[in-house]
Amino acid sequence: MKLLFDLFPVILFFITFKYSEKQPDLAAAWVSNLLGTPLADVKQGPILLATLVVIAATVAQILWVKFRHGKVDKMLWLSLGLVVVFGSLTLFFQNEAFIKWKPTILYWAFASSIGFSLLVLKKNPLKAMLGEQLVLPEPVWTKVNLAWVGFFSFMGALNLLVAFNFPTDIWVNFKLFGGMGLLFLFVLAQGLMLSKYVEDKS
Repeated sequence: MKLLFDLFPVILFFITFKYSEKQPDLAAAWVSNLLGTPLADVKQGPILLATLVVIAATVAQILWVKFRHGKVDKMLWLSLGLVVVFGSLTLFFQNEAFIKWKPTILYWAFASSIGFSLLVLKKNPLKAMLGEQLVLPEPVWTKVNLAWVGFFSFMGALNLLVAFNFPTDIWVNFKLFGGMGLLFLFVLAQGLMLSKYVEDKS
């Protein structure tokens, strides 16, 4: 359930784009009414409508977390900030390139945050999160952190490759299924590698 909640804005982005892709004129009309300005290119209607939806969904997600838990994780705030900034630029300039950059900036922000904490602050962010479940030698913790830095760096670059070398509908599919599929495979590989360190709590 938590995974579905975390993916809530992305799922709505995907559904909105796929639905409105079949009726770009209607999507363009909705966006024009919401923004109060006509679109220069009707074909941009689906991605612009999906952008409006993902901004609203992310704001709603943050408000729900704040209401239920009283505290919002820093990464959720970062995601909100990026989607509002890049989403607003997409809508203002009616240019999908901005929203396509958002996942890359988020991936690279994750990579930079982990790398900075590990190499500059000499802190181990993943150990702080998982230290109660895993007992690892310090060199292994370092490798785990660097693996995540590498993964997020790779995902940021891959997003740009797909976003600017394939049609938008391919990128939308990749954003949901490709990104989550690769994340699942990476986590699975990490789990298999670290399984021998998991404490037996039975």
